[in-house]
Amino acid sequence: VIDLLMVSEARQMASITHKIRMELLTVNDVYLLSTFRLPPKQGGTLFGLYSKKDNTRWLEVSVVGKINKVLVRYLREDNKLHSVNLQHAHVADGQSHTVIVRLSGLRGDMLSVELYVDCKQMDSSVGLPELSEIPLAEVESIEVRTGQKAYQRMQGFVESMKLILGGSMSRVGALSECPFQGDESIHSAGNGRSVPCEQTKALVTQLTLFNRVLTELREDIRDQVKEMSLIRNTIMECQVCGFHEHRSRCNPNPCFSGVDCMETYEYPGYRCGPCPPGLEGNGTHCADIDECAHANPCFPGSKCINTAPGFRCEPCPRGYRGNTVSGVGADYARASKQVCTDIDECNDGNNGGCDPNSICTNTLGSYKCGPCKSGFVGNQTSGCVPQKSCSTPTSNPCDINGFCLFERNGEISCACNVGWAGNGNVCGQDTDLDGYPDEPLPCIDNNKHCKQDNCRLTPNSGQEDADNDGIGDQCDDDADGDGIKNVEDNCRLFPNKDQQNSDTDSFGDACDNCPNVPNNDQRDTDSNGEGDACDNDIDGDGIPNMLDNCPKVPNPLQTDRDEDGVGDACDSCPEMSNPTQTDMDSDLVGDICDTNEDSDGDGHQDTKDNCAEIPNSSQLDSDNDGLGDDCDNDDDNDGIPDYVAPGPDNCRLIPNPNQKDSDGNGVGDVCEEDFDNDTVVDQLDVCPESAEVTLTDFRAYQTVILDPEGDAQIDPNWVVLNQGMEIVQTMNSDPGLAVGYTAFNGVDFEGTFHVNTVTDDDYAGFIFSYQDSASFYVVMWKQTEQTYWQATPFRAVAEPGLQLKAVKSSTGPGEHLRNALWHTGHTPNHVRLLWKDPRNVGWRDKTSYRWQLAHRPQVGYIR
Repeated sequence: VIDLLMVSEARQMASITHKIRMELLTVNDVYLLSTFRLPPKQGGTLFGLYSKKDNTRWLEVSVVGKINKVLVRYLREDNKLHSVNLQHAHVADGQSHTVIVRLSGLRGDMLSVELYVDCKQMDSSVGLPELSEIPLAEVESIEVRTGQKAYQRMQGFVESMKLILGGSMSRVGALSECPFQGDESIHSAGNGRSVPCEQTKALVTQLTLFNRVLTELREDIRDQVKEMSLIRNTIMECQVCGFHEHRSRCNPNPCFSGVDCMETYEYPGYRCGPCPPGLEGNGTHCADIDECAHANPCFPGSKCINTAPGFRCEPCPRGYRGNTVSGVGADYARASKQVCTDIDECNDGNNGGCDPNSICTNTLGSYKCGPCKSGFVGNQTSGCVPQKSCSTPTSNPCDINGFCLFERNGEISCACNVGWAGNGNVCGQDTDLDGYPDEPLPCIDNNKHCKQDNCRLTPNSGQEDADNDGIGDQCDDDADGDGIKNVEDNCRLFPNKDQQNSDTDSFGDACDNCPNVPNNDQRDTDSNGEGDACDNDIDGDGIPNMLDNCPKVPNPLQTDRDEDGVGDACDSCPEMSNPTQTDMDSDLVGDICDTNEDSDGDGHQDTKDNCAEIPNSSQLDSDNDGLGDDCDNDDDNDGIPDYVAPGPDNCRLIPNPNQKDSDGNGVGDVCEEDFDNDTVVDQLDVCPESAEVTLTDFRAYQTVILDPEGDAQIDPNWVVLNQGMEIVQTMNSDPGLAVGYTAFNGVDFEGTFHVNTVTDDDYAGFIFSYQDSASFYVVMWKQTEQTYWQATPFRAVAEPGLQLKAVKSSTGPGEHLRNALWHTGHTPNHVRLLWKDPRNVGWRDKTSYRWQLAHRPQVGYIR
């Protein structure tokens, strides 16, 4: 038995690891016995054998409290890491638990693992690959790590931890006070050799007590014989001398009133009977018994009244019905307790007095009125009225080409199916899938999505129309109506017949935000109408560009903690000097402080992750306490736990310690209509549980060039329309990404895909779950089969059809990743093809397609 918590010095470590190696070569069973306490949803590594050279795991046991499992990982004989998931490990609840992990069959053909929690077997796994033997040359480099010292430290408190090499479950059970019956005890009893020691002790104790009773009985019989002899002699003497009348000892009666008196030959010549019922004493003196104190015969809430003699119970309390009890004596009181049963007020024919269409909940001794029943809306004050419903065709308010949406507040709204547009109550055909119908619809609410699409065949979700001629800019040959076609117009959306252009860029003076300085990107960071190329204060923070340590990010305080000349507001390593701001993997973390150590794989390195061991890509921290919501038991820091008692919190993201809920619907008053308190009602909020995201907006994005060395075409260029909800690539270019700055844990996202040209057949698509320029998912679509024109570093063949790929590139942007993305199949160390449309159908020119993405990274779900 090795006490792992006592292993600390290097000498001990070498001795212990050597002993473990030797024992693993001979024993059949190994046990890890530990007692610990974990906060809810927490976990970490409990025990492990690691190589100090490269952190190789030989054997590791860890607890994943959030999903109630124990994970055992070990090195197989083929030097690959094998993982065993043991379920039902409900140990992360703030209570102390004893866990036994048993590895058996080390010397046999079948390796198995068993999990015991608080003396009960919770899970097991059999038929596992054999455990790799630790080479003798590696013993000196093996290190034992436990609890807080492990790589993924335990979040709770480890009370004890022992490693038992060999032995049986009964012996291990003795160490943990678990009454396991081991194999050896069963074998012994089966062969009839001897009774176990504990049973022998119990038998001896019983025999000793039996002998003591026999001795006492022998003495009682001897006394009875003496008394009978004395009585016999007395009778014989009386018969010789004759009887003489004597004075009665029971007259007058010396006993308590109502108690019988009996004459005896013993002193004082009489004996009194028992006291009357309800009284106690020796018969001579009797006192009243307080049945209320001795037997507590009345129902809780009913008063017990003691009388002399006897007792009585008051009627059952309000909300209960039952009998009234009275009587005499403690025994009667114990046997005849008052029984009161709860009255179900909700079944009184009047719904307990609650609104007839609301929920009445019966409670012990009372009842409470709750929210309206399903199909009704309102409250107890205003009443519950029928709600619009989608359950039957007669009550369904939605169009035949629409469907019902159930809002967070329980209300119902309507939306049109894909290929149709309108307000949901009325839907019309929508050829280009941009949310506007081909023909105007008779909607009584004047919803804008009932107006006729001003570009029926080209998606334009913003319906932009610069010249107000009723034809949208996306399909208008002369969008600004100045008589000059778009392809020749240097200001497509601003009328300028003279086409004057004072500088050398592609924008005429009428629409150029820097008319005298060339700037084809027309970037205007502070949106003041003056392009960055000619703006003396690009970010509009009042600090001239020449003096501003963050010229493109507003920071009037100019804070610079690492004094590298780059302000903290735009410094990719604000605590480490990096004046060049290099970021090779485009993950917004500078190379000098980018460790790429990400324990939970959520794209945020451990030193910057506010939940280092729980995946939370969004890094949402509602109470700004430095602890992400996904690992914070009280997201709003109002003292009410999010999910456990005395919670759950009815407003998880907004402080409300009083938990006021006027309508009793389970949602607190302060977050009834706006759960995340971002001033956008939940019905309009695209992320109702995140105050950082309210609308779809891609106006701010970073460009990632996937082939930085390539010069066959220009770098990609995007135009963002409709207040950030529509993004258009304007020309054929080298491969690249437009990546938004908002991070999500998981998404339900949808959009329209449309290629508005007949001269191209390249890939187009979208990415999601972007972590850096070498790690992301991509949905990409090729129109026709094509071999990439650059065969270096390898030949890449693109097949037509929709494809889903996982990118995990060892090199990042460059010719390898470029060709790997172009190639339809797997490319080791770069791209893995997860799915491909087996129909091999390419996209069609000038055709709209609707896509919907559902991604839950915590469970690996992608649809």
